[in-house]
Amino acid sequence: VFDHVVISVSDYARSKAFFLGALKPLGVTVAAESPLGVELCGPDGGPSLCIRLTPEAQPTHLHLAFLAQTRQQVVAFYEAEELLEGFGSRECVHSITRTLSAFVLCPDGHNIEAVCHEVDA
Repeated sequence: VFDHVVISVSDYARSKAFFLGALKPLGVTVAAESPLGVELCGPDGGPSLCIRLTPEAQPTHLHLAFLAQTRQQVVAFYEAEELLEGFGSRECVHSITRTLSAFVLCPDGHNIEAVCHEVDA
């Protein structure tokens, strides 16, 4: 289990807007921001995602999966209006057994997933 993940991005403002918009349905908000970047956390204040500007380096693509509490949150993540405005391309939503996942690509090509492992009551 991790405490935080730090990713490098080439366009800080665009990436910050993308992640805030994409993860809003999961309850993710800004926990802290400094000249170094931004830290995003879920409603429980647990592990965080930190975004840092590194224009001199090509970011390495990551796969980050964020836990959704409900299947409706996964669908809302997939349909987030911000994603439809050119921030990233969407990929398939699929259901395997009890798991529902949605994947989107952020402006730097990181594969961002929302996943729910439970069947909604």
